[in-house]
Amino acid sequence: MKLDQYLQELTAAKREVLLGRDTADPLHQAFASKRVVHAGLIGGPIPPAEQQRAYQEALGRPADLNRQHALYIHIPFCQTKCLYCGFYQNASRQEVEDTYVKALLGEIQMEAKSSQLEKTAIDCVFIGGGTPTSLSAANAAALLQTIQQSFRLAENCEVTLEGRIHDLVPEKIETWLQHGVNRISLGVQSFDTTLRQRIGRIDTREEVLKRLQLLKSYDVTVIVDLIYGLPGQTMDMWMRDVQTLAEADVDGMDLYQLNIFPGGPLDKAVKNGAVPACADIAGQADMYVTARDYLLGEGVERLSLCHWRRTKRERSLYNTMAKAGADVYAFGCGAGGHFGGISWMNQRNLTAYQQDWEKGQKPIMMAGHQVEAKLGRICDGIISDLEKGFVDFRRLLIADSRLEELEQVLSLWKERGLLAEDLGIYRLTKAGEFWYISLTQSLVECVQVLLDEEAEAPAEEINGKTTDVLDEVLAEMLPEANAAKRQELASKIPAAVRMMLRRSSKEKLRNMLAGMPAAMREKMLAKAGV
Repeated sequence: MKLDQYLQELTAAKREVLLGRDTADPLHQAFASKRVVHAGLIGGPIPPAEQQRAYQEALGRPADLNRQHALYIHIPFCQTKCLYCGFYQNASRQEVEDTYVKALLGEIQMEAKSSQLEKTAIDCVFIGGGTPTSLSAANAAALLQTIQQSFRLAENCEVTLEGRIHDLVPEKIETWLQHGVNRISLGVQSFDTTLRQRIGRIDTREEVLKRLQLLKSYDVTVIVDLIYGLPGQTMDMWMRDVQTLAEADVDGMDLYQLNIFPGGPLDKAVKNGAVPACADIAGQADMYVTARDYLLGEGVERLSLCHWRRTKRERSLYNTMAKAGADVYAFGCGAGGHFGGISWMNQRNLTAYQQDWEKGQKPIMMAGHQVEAKLGRICDGIISDLEKGFVDFRRLLIADSRLEELEQVLSLWKERGLLAEDLGIYRLTKAGEFWYISLTQSLVECVQVLLDEEAEAPAEEINGKTTDVLDEVLAEMLPEANAAKRQELASKIPAAVRMMLRRSSKEKLRNMLAGMPAAMREKMLAKAGV
């Protein structure tokens, strides 16, 4: 499809969603809101009845040695539930944790000797969550030993453990390091005691700094995350956090924009007055730029638009590889990965995960085909480059001459102050850096329109059409819901998943939705109000 035709078919409102606004203040007003949390494309869905076969077929083929390879392990437990978090799954209880770890180790061992994994060098391991550091020392040791024994880890493999400050005690730290962890990423979010307690964090500023100092007495790379836009967080509070972190003896830092999940705990707490208001999008933009300018002025090296390092120890391999198209082998309740032409997410419910493992099958909740290989490579390159702040238009033309049409989009963003161009390299301005996720998602969708002859999904997604197979199947499931209610329901499905579903036949989509776990279907019906 020609890009001109695609853009002309969009309503004015939907064109604004895709391309942004023509405004004299691009930093604060280029888009109404951030389009997605993570940019990317998803191919067509795999019906539930075919998912196990598709996964095992991919697992039975040798790995693609032209790619890098990563492991992702998910630990779905937290000691406490933070107000802002949209990823909380389960409270941490020892008996439940013990049962889970047994199943997790079984899932790993069940696949480690496959043709896909047995001889494949693993470049990095990321243990995320949840709160992986909440695992007991014994369970952490068992997991790390299993990883070391089951896979061929590259000589300089980066092994990251995500966690929280409160778990930094000598017994746990020494267990992690003894069994191969060489990078620890901590979700501090803020050093301010009042703000931390407001969002459900436990330790005071003094305790956080004390435990960080303890961790740095060991030989390990330390990364700290901060969030801007938290409830009641002023610019002074934010910059005090950034300055504290810049002066702390850590190797790297992530500065993340707060995401308020509609209907989530934080959204409800703000609306009922339980906590102060969060910074609006313009306030978040100011926080981003102020921190950016400060860190660059202090000589802190930037690895991506939100990730910084103070020492060369920090490599950030998992994030870099995953966004550049590496194969990701995923294990655990709620984990997601992609390799061999498929992508999938494991069961998010512990009981469903356990039951699937006991049957000897991969605990898949949903799966899809990855987009066509060439399209995937080009989009991976765009995502990776924009993470670093630029688009190489020359390289896109070499990849496929049809992408010449992207120049109209890039030139439009240049006119609007989001990009600056130099000999075919389009670099993000400060305003473009703040909005880079929206720019990235829009650009890869335009690439899909140009390269994928069957790519009606983005156009339908942007236009919000209801006369498609997704709406028809929802109408069958929810006969009492009118078109507006079905549209509202569809909007609650993550955009990338929605786009994937709309590319299915009616029969496949009906089977997929009918095959949902009962709890998930009940949740959907409850959201529909029927």
